[in-house]
Amino acid sequence: MRVEIWSDINCPWCYIGKARFERALAGFAHRGEVEVVHRSFELDPRSPHQARPVVPLIAAKYGIGLEQTEAAEQRIADNARAEGLAYVRAGRDAANSFDMHRMLHFAAEHGRQAALLDLLYRANFAEEASAFAPGRLVELAVEAGLDGERAARVLADREAYAEAVREDEATASAMGATGVPFFVFDRRLGVSGAQPAETFTAALEQAWESRTVLTLVGGDGAGENGGEAGNGGEACGPEGCAVPRR
Repeated sequence: MRVEIWSDINCPWCYIGKARFERALAGFAHRGEVEVVHRSFELDPRSPHQARPVVPLIAAKYGIGLEQTEAAEQRIADNARAEGLAYVRAGRDAANSFDMHRMLHFAAEHGRQAALLDLLYRANFAEEASAFAPGRLVELAVEAGLDGERAARVLADREAYAEAVREDEATASAMGATGVPFFVFDRRLGVSGAQPAETFTAALEQAWESRTVLTLVGGDGAGENGGEAGNGGEACGPEGCAVPRR
């Protein structure tokens, strides 16, 4: 069985949702027969490549105060830490993620996609240094086990793997995904948002047993304006990332 996961490095709920899914997968009886493929989804394709601090960026986007934005970040951090994930609030930044997606496709060709994705999430959410600093992406590619010179050539060639990124995004759009994380099980069952591990367990079991057409669990992508995607499945959409109400 194949599970495809659409996500963006800028999305904290993708970071959290991945951990919840992996917890469910670890307890799945047929986990050795499950192939996990990570797909590209840009939350903001028009975002500049120059990194900007997240908190003032969110505050300006929604017209809310810095204190309220900090509180929202804290609640997301609490959810991450509940999954055993490190999360650095202070000084976190964001930038255009297209090059990261291109590098992930390069890594997939060499069997290092999962390793690189973990490192990108770590760099963006668990480390104080910027994941978008010049040269950082190649450093992470090398740490993931890729050849540094080849990774640098991929980064320098703006068209390298660009079409693969666009194809992933077009597929997500055709499936009705408006936000991430978005999980698709054997192209038969869809789960939207960072659902609880129990929801992923049920989806794995249902997809394994069923041969029905695609069924969406948890709403239509990220929900209205990037809001909560049903059943507690927080997500990130074009308008931002949902904040848990609990």
